[in-house]
Amino acid sequence: MTVTDKPRPSIDFHQGTVRLFGLSPRFIENALADIPLAWDEREDCFRTDAMHADAIRRQLDHSLAGGFDWQVGRDAGAAEFRSLSIKDLRQITLRGDQQQAVEAFETGGRRGLIVMPTGTGKTVVAIELMIRNSCSTLIVVPVRDLMYQWHAKILEATGIDAGLIGDGVHRVSPISVTTYDSAAIHMPRIGDRFQMIIFDEVHHLAGPWRSDAARMSIAAYRLGLTATLPGDIERIERLHDLVGPTLYRQSIAEASGKSLADYSVHRIAVRLTDEEQERYRDYAQQIQKFVFEQKTIDPKFKWEDTYPLSAATEAEPDRARDAVIAMRAFRLKRQIEEHADAKLRMLEDLFRLHCDESIIVFTGSNVMARKISTRFLVPCLLSHCGKKERRQWLEGFAEGRYRVLVANRVLDEGVDLPEVKTAIVLGGLSSQRQAIQRLGRVLRKGSGGRRARLYEVVVEDTREVTRSRDRRRNEAYRQKR
Repeated sequence: MTVTDKPRPSIDFHQGTVRLFGLSPRFIENALADIPLAWDEREDCFRTDAMHADAIRRQLDHSLAGGFDWQVGRDAGAAEFRSLSIKDLRQITLRGDQQQAVEAFETGGRRGLIVMPTGTGKTVVAIELMIRNSCSTLIVVPVRDLMYQWHAKILEATGIDAGLIGDGVHRVSPISVTTYDSAAIHMPRIGDRFQMIIFDEVHHLAGPWRSDAARMSIAAYRLGLTATLPGDIERIERLHDLVGPTLYRQSIAEASGKSLADYSVHRIAVRLTDEEQERYRDYAQQIQKFVFEQKTIDPKFKWEDTYPLSAATEAEPDRARDAVIAMRAFRLKRQIEEHADAKLRMLEDLFRLHCDESIIVFTGSNVMARKISTRFLVPCLLSHCGKKERRQWLEGFAEGRYRVLVANRVLDEGVDLPEVKTAIVLGGLSSQRQAIQRLGRVLRKGSGGRRARLYEVVVEDTREVTRSRDRRRNEAYRQKR
């Protein structure tokens, strides 16, 4: 075979990766040094994650004078995806901050993160960009409720009956919506179907399993939406690698009184009963004694080592038994904080104070949520509620048939709610992200211009004080009273 008869290099998509055939190691080293390529001996080709497809295409266009066969993408190539005809049926004008977010994405290479508080219209921004780009688009969301919510909004805004991938449905269309878990499962087969991918609540993407939803997609245009970025640098850098840099950022404090309602945060301290205090001290002493004893054995011991130690039943049975006892004490101590009688009494007072308003109550556990639901005869919305039950509670709350809605974490992000101006937090994580998402539930700006209130009920002299302090590190929780 002569040099002129040598087959042209070819690139294709295969199970969430891109394969490169007919390229020498020297060429790879010189022209594609920035791409993490690995040699696949079985296939006699170089291979990398599909997310690098666009960069490979651009660099080969620049470096390979003889041309190449690009077989990536269902429409014969990512650069040749057919343009879609997407009608804009909306009758809205973007606010200034929404327009800034749209322009930041378009001028920032169409790859990156948009950080805007809950209630400022991140979905509006995403649909605007989807319409402007008019290309095959996959929207990835954390839970099935959001999948159906996005489907409804796309139908309303464009008239398109978007495909659904998840919750027992597998209907792939040029515009489709899926969950993170379903995307990670199906992306080896559908990763070459979409030119644009939108990650709602993009902080979920930083985990090792869900990140496959980004790694195995060839989408050149990547948009990540969130109200709050992860707290640690490593996870933020992972999002920047998978999606792109932070292109636009707006805080709650910046949006308050403008695109969001003005608000106040009230912290209310309550005390344990004498009986609760006695049990709380007993459990705390058990934990302190356990940690002290373990440090005498291993000076580097930390509380985080307790769980793996509890599993060492054969190697160190005595220490494993003590670890199990300490973990039980920790759980019971936390339950005293979460279920304190004073919280329920304060909750009753707040219900009376705001007797003519809709109220959301956030708890730290499902048990506490059910306890409130039973005591005050109000709906309780938990993650394992069926679709029909969840829709019944949300519609009833929106229509005013239910004045109070209690939830653990299911309302922390994404789910659309009617205008609510009062939220009560009775427990939760120290996570600033959860705190900001819960605050955002009451900040949607309604027609009445009423000031929103968030009450944070904290048990004095317990770990709840520390968790509350951690939440307050965010500027939004330090807002004026």
